[in-house]
Amino acid sequence: MDLNFIKQKMATMQKTNDSSKSNNKDLFWKPPVGKSQIRILPSKFDQNNPFKELFFYYGIDKPVMISPTNFGEKDPIVEFTKQLRGTSDKENWRLAKKLDPKMRVFAPVIVRGEEEKGVRLWQFGKEMYMELLSIADDEDYGDYTDIVEGRDFTVDTVGPEVTGTNYNKSSIRIKPKQTPLSEDEALVTQWLNEQPNPVETFKRYTFEEMKGALQKYLSPEAEEGDIIDDEKEVEVEEAPKSNYSLNTSAKTVKQSKADKFDEMFESDLPFDLE
Repeated sequence: MDLNFIKQKMATMQKTNDSSKSNNKDLFWKPPVGKSQIRILPSKFDQNNPFKELFFYYGIDKPVMISPTNFGEKDPIVEFTKQLRGTSDKENWRLAKKLDPKMRVFAPVIVRGEEEKGVRLWQFGKEMYMELLSIADDEDYGDYTDIVEGRDFTVDTVGPEVTGTNYNKSSIRIKPKQTPLSEDEALVTQWLNEQPNPVETFKRYTFEEMKGALQKYLSPEAEEGDIIDDEKEVEVEEAPKSNYSLNTSAKTVKQSKADKFDEMFESDLPFDLE
């Protein structure tokens, strides 16, 4: 074995790995504290709408999981919440709401002063989304994504010391002056054609992986064969354990948490788990 060759290979692999992490980070733009100026571009993937709505789960086994419904696929967590809402149990409804995927919106942007980084994805929530839509609906502003007569935005971001939370908060102001996206036609063409696709940016999980994550979330301390205490009360606001009750028939035999989960999951679902 050539140790010098091995060392060179390791160095090359490390550089590749670091480059991959950097490239992935560069896909997104997170507004820094202070003022930034951006331009929202027409989307390469939808000429009618620059915004892409995607739905995610936060804190269900994985830090973030994208819902398979974004790809037109069946989502076991969505199907499970349908089962919960099919009962009259208030705790089931509360759990269903807690499990619902959360919407995040993505828009392709150019950050002024950082044009060399190309098109990046700006991610935001419902409040910012509604503000951007309301501005787009205002005839006084027109199409702010227009590459010739569009408008830039000023994004003003404050930190936790102002918000009183652990997070930054951003507000926007549209520029009154209409400006071209760029005076460089070649650069405009490049930006319109070279955009990251938000749908392809996140790891996709299989049906079984999603189901397993849900089961682990519902019974974080459980192992197969554990016995359920049906009389034990559980706070829904905590990581829920066994407060759901899809089957209201009387039972004389206790089941493992895994068995009870599978029984609920398989009842009256509109598809086959096999």
